[in-house]
This record gives sequence, C-alpha cells and structure tokens, in this order.
Amino acid sequence: MRCLLVLLLAPSLLFAQADKKPDKPDKPEEPLKARYTKYEYRIPMRDGTKLFTSVYVPKDDGKPYPMLLTRTPYSVQPYGVDKYPERLRPGPAFEKAGYIFVQQDVRGRWMSEGEFVNMRPHVPNKTGKQFDESSDTYDTVEWLVKNIPNNNGKVGITGISYPGFYTVTGMIDAHPAVAAVSPQAPVTDWFVGDDFHHNGCLFLPHCFNFMANFGKPRPEPIKKSSAMPFDHGTPDGYKFFLEMGPLANADKLHLKGEIAFWNEVMKHGTYDDFWKSRNIRAHIKGIQPAVMTVGGWFDAENLFGALETFKAVERTGVPKGGNTLVMGPWVHGGWAGGDGDRLGDARFNAKTGEFYREHIELPFFEHHLKGKGELKHPKAWVFETGTNVWRKHDAWPPKEAKATAFRLSEGGRLVRDGSAADSGDEFVSDPAKPVPYIGKTAIGMMQEYMTADQRFAASRPDVLVYQTPVLDRDTTVAGAIEVELSVSTTGTDADWVVKLIDVYPDDAPDNEEPKIEEGRRPRPPEVRMGGYQQLVRGEPFRGKFRNGFDKPEAFKPGERTTVKFTLPDTLHTFRPGHRIMIQVQSSWFPLADRNPQTFTDIYTAKEADFKKQTHTVFHSSKVGVKVVEK
Repeated sequence: MRCLLVLLLAPSLLFAQADKKPDKPDKPEEPLKARYTKYEYRIPMRDGTKLFTSVYVPKDDGKPYPMLLTRTPYSVQPYGVDKYPERLRPGPAFEKAGYIFVQQDVRGRWMSEGEFVNMRPHVPNKTGKQFDESSDTYDTVEWLVKNIPNNNGKVGITGISYPGFYTVTGMIDAHPAVAAVSPQAPVTDWFVGDDFHHNGCLFLPHCFNFMANFGKPRPEPIKKSSAMPFDHGTPDGYKFFLEMGPLANADKLHLKGEIAFWNEVMKHGTYDDFWKSRNIRAHIKGIQPAVMTVGGWFDAENLFGALETFKAVERTGVPKGGNTLVMGPWVHGGWAGGDGDRLGDARFNAKTGEFYREHIELPFFEHHLKGKGELKHPKAWVFETGTNVWRKHDAWPPKEAKATAFRLSEGGRLVRDGSAADSGDEFVSDPAKPVPYIGKTAIGMMQEYMTADQRFAASRPDVLVYQTPVLDRDTTVAGAIEVELSVSTTGTDADWVVKLIDVYPDDAPDNEEPKIEEGRRPRPPEVRMGGYQQLVRGEPFRGKFRNGFDKPEAFKPGERTTVKFTLPDTLHTFRPGHRIMIQVQSSWFPLADRNPQTFTDIYTAKEADFKKQTHTVFHSSKVGVKVVEK
C-alpha cells in the first residue's frame, strides 16, 4: 500500500542558463564544422533595430530541416563564421538528428542593437512599431522562415532560465511557424517567486552576486565582456553580508552606482507596477504551439517559474499539441548535461538526465517539428524522490489526492488529525545573529541547500522543530504545500520560514563505503546519514505581505494573527522508518535578507531599525495533507 500525500502546511551561480559541462558530441572525430555551416545575420525588427543571430545549417541538404531557436542575454559566442562552439544546445542528440540551430543575442545585449531592459514588460495589442520580446521573436521567425534555405517551415523555441523567459514570451502571440516550445526553468516573476524574491523576501546573495556582474552597462555592441566577477574578499557569505549591514550599504560600499538595476530594485520594495509589469504569467493565454515545460525539484533559482508556467497554460487553454510538465531531481539546468543522479548528500540512484534527454526532450521536438513517432508523453513526467522512480500522471497534482490534516503540537510533535492544545512555542529572533541557510561556508546561494542536512538548524534555540513518530508505510507528498501559521510577535514585522524535512533512521547507511587504507582502520565518511535531516522543501514569507504583496501591513505587538503562504510543489516519498519534520524560524541568512522586525521599507532601513523580538507560533496551526491510499 502506498500513501500519496500532498502536504498543505498550516499554522503550525550564477543565474544563467546551465553552466554545467554538458555531454561531449557523440562523434568527436566529426566536429561541428564538418557537419554544419555557420552563418551570421543581423535580423531587422519592426522598429528597425537589428538583432545579431548565428545560424548553423546542416551540410547534408538532402531533406529540409526544422529550426530550433534560442534567444539569450548571455551571448551567442563565439563570434565569427569560422568559429564554432564545442556543442549546440540542446545537445549532441539534436546535432545528430539534424536541425537548423538558431541563436540570437536579445535586444541590447552583446552584439545586438537597441536598449536592454530586464524582464522587458509585455505590450498587449501592439500597433505600428511597438515592440516587446514577443514581437522580437515573431519578427525573427518571420525573417528566418523566408530567408534560411532548406527549412521545413516549422520552428521550435527552447531555453533555460533567462532564455526560458524569452521562450515564454515567444509562445505568446506566437508566429504560425512556431510549432513547439520548451520553456525550461523560465524566469516569470521576480518579486513573488523567482530568483530575486521569494514571497517578498530578497534572495540577497543571488541578486547581489548576479547583478554585480550582469548588471554592468553595455553602451554599444561588444564581442567580449570586460566585466570581472565581484571580489567579496572572503569565501564566507554569512560574514560578508552581515558586515555589509542594511541593504542601503550595498551600493554605498560595493556597487558604487554602477549597477542601475540594483538601484531600481531598491526603489521597489513592494509588488508595485514595476514588478507587476514584469510578471509574464499574466500574459500566458491562448497559447497555440505545443508546450513542454521543464524544471528541477531542486532548482534554487527558477523552480517557481517552471511550475507556474505549466499551470498558467493549463488554466488558460491547453494548445492542440498538448501541455506537458517535466520535473526531475535537478538543480538549475541540471537536465541539460550530466547524470542527474545526486545532489549534495542526496542520492537518486538513476541517471535522470540521460533518461530525460533521450526519452522525453528529443521525442517532443522530433514529433512536433518533423512528424516523427507517436508521442506518448503523459500530462506530467515527474520524478519521485525517496523511492527514486519516474511517475506518469494525467494531471498535476494528481487528481486522486485527498485532503487530511496535520497540526503542530506541544512537545515538538507533528500530529495527524485531531486537535492540539491551544498553546504555543516562542523563540527570540535576533537580526544580529540570523539563522544560517546552510551548515557550510558559501559566498553565494549553494545549489545543494535544497537537499542539505538541517541538523545544524534544529539545534538552535531560534528554530522550532516538530516531527511525526516513525512512519510504518510510504508517505508521499505531491503538489504544493500550503502553510497557515497562527502567530504573534513583540515587533511590528517578521519573516516566517517553514521547512519540510525527511528525517532518516538513526541506522541509515552512509552513501559510500569508507576507503580502507593499508594497515589502518576504515575512515568514516565526512557526512553520516544516520539521523540525516534532508530538506525536501523550504520557503520564507515576509509577514507584512500577509494581506497582499502590494499591501504591506504592520503586525500589532502581542496580537495573534494568521499568516498563509505556499511552498512550491514537490514529489517526495517518506519511507518506512523515516519521520516527517517541520522546522519554523524567522531568518534564513544570507539566502534571504534580514527583516529588521520593525515595520519599515527594508531597502532603506537603518541599523537602528533592526531589533531583537520574541515570536510565538501557536499549536492551532494546521498542516493540510492530501492523501491517496493505494
């Protein structure tokens, strides 16, 4: 019997396309230049701006080929028709299958003309020379179909992360030739859930470290960037960002007015029109091309974007070619190269990346762009961690999931059903000593934090811990996790961080056998898995936004109130012998910036605004769970 749960918890580095080294071509003795001819074009847009575009055409012209388009702000290097990259995205299987590969620098980046605008707002009902990223894609496809010889009239669009955003914009008001799109970890909303903010909390090292380089101005087209990575002067991000002090010091001490977008972010501490206009989710409707959205369960950057893009297409009208979700146990872009069989101390016991590239991604484009094969993709290809198997569902989340309830209870218990005493647990939250987000030294946002051991946090007095008895059967969490906390604070603002954790048995085997040195006893592994507390899902919420991200509201000291928010979807099975744990805290530093715990505009807060406060979490807090008995 399997028990399928969807937990509804209640009361109780670079951001870029994947930098992981991808697979080598299948036939290294046949380099790209032996099989493809490279061309470079400057394609005119409707307003006259020209976008630099590299096109790689198969030398075998015995049949027409579809085009695969990727639009990127990260450069289509190398520049020059005699210079070839090591491989073409999405990878060797596509090179072998035969496509016309098209890569374009987006407006205002690298060798393209025009002004670059981060997450350029979409313009509905454009007229005349009005443009946005959707129209730039449309104009590009129109030119390609008419001017690239031997194309079959069909175009696919794909891209990871920021290029995933451009893939989403390309499927909105799409050109008729666009038959299939695959947004992969797409950026969708930089305030609510992607990259730079999660539920209104600034993901500090991610935003700062990325923008300190990417955000430098490019006054004219360039082939080579002179920008250097930011030098923190220390490998310790906790130390660096704590010593930096209030956020206003970031520009004053380090960025020196050079990063225009950082200063724009600092002017918009609520979900105002600046951020709302950059929410591409609002424009995902009436999609015509087939869609396959890809994401990683452990994507520290754009997990939200993948899930929300799929849901938006599903909600607003599924295209004739279908709407498919693919979620594997991957970090940001981890599906594009490598095995995908582990992350940090977590093991998945399967080469998930290879399976995806061979059995999911290539067949999708081969079918829709070439008419090959009978596509048998389910609505959702989802990898279930814990049991470590691929699952196929005809809906996501699964239709058969039924709701039940857990509650945070006295004595650190997480109890299923029933009621809990109307008491609570309190802790002191000190902005001068915030809870670290990971038990290691890191200057940025470590990818592995999403599966990392939480024992270091459980021992802190400012972290509340609740857990179930030992489980006697498989318990599967599937879908979003809805949090409803009943809380109070002695301050006027507070962040609330909730973490869902898989507690391993005390006798859990270590990942690898220790090496035996001649004449010596075996050395124990660096990390012992007995009692390991694996993070399954965690998310912060800025309390002042409990009534709306555009309506910040102070807490009344000592007054009990409700805070509701959602943790992104997951699919994880807690095995027999394991426990389910919930941790609740009010800081997660420096992953999330510090809340002064005084109601104010945090981006302009002063040192005096940061105050120690006492928070209480009441046991009336609920943990909603969807269960399927099998």
